[in-house]
Amino acid sequence: MSYSYPATLGVVLAGGQARRMGGADKALIRIGGATILERVIACLAPQCRRLIVNANDDTTRLAASGLAVVADTVPNRPGPLAGILAGLDFAAEHMAEVAWMMSAPADCPFLPRDLVERLHRARSEAGALLACAQSGERRHPVVALWPVSLRADLRSALEREGVRKVEQWMAAYSVAIADWPTVPVDPFFNVNTPADAAEAERIAARYPKI
Repeated sequence: MSYSYPATLGVVLAGGQARRMGGADKALIRIGGATILERVIACLAPQCRRLIVNANDDTTRLAASGLAVVADTVPNRPGPLAGILAGLDFAAEHMAEVAWMMSAPADCPFLPRDLVERLHRARSEAGALLACAQSGERRHPVVALWPVSLRADLRSALEREGVRKVEQWMAAYSVAIADWPTVPVDPFFNVNTPADAAEAERIAARYPKI
């Protein structure tokens, strides 16, 4: 039986500074003939009502994506929670019909094509408020499903409580886990270093349909 899930905004988190890549833009690294961002968009766009990108500084670098580029709405670049909040704010301001947002990083070239569906399924079946992806024994807190209704709580946590870690904020709520296998490819393999990029290229060559 097919599973129908609520309309969901997708936000691609591309706001990191890529220190381990020597400042190179991870989202624009080419893997298997396409940039990682192009691969992420091709995977997530069919799963979401709309897809946007969270980025800071020179956002013109992402203009070719054709997506709206939304900057952090809190100062000093406090990390991925700020990008998640930017997405929640965008949903509340521009997509009143959407109550859910899914976040994923811009450095994962092999994301699963059932990501949004399985996150919603896990949340619904567990009766949880949030849902988080996991592969093997490792959780991926920035690959998660968030209710737009929590945006005021998240802003307070960032601005008043100084919360910075995604896991720390998640811990205050019920979280369902959607689990994926790591073979033949970990769908949440992320490119942080030149060695990772080389490995991703090898994976793409071996499994061109992933």
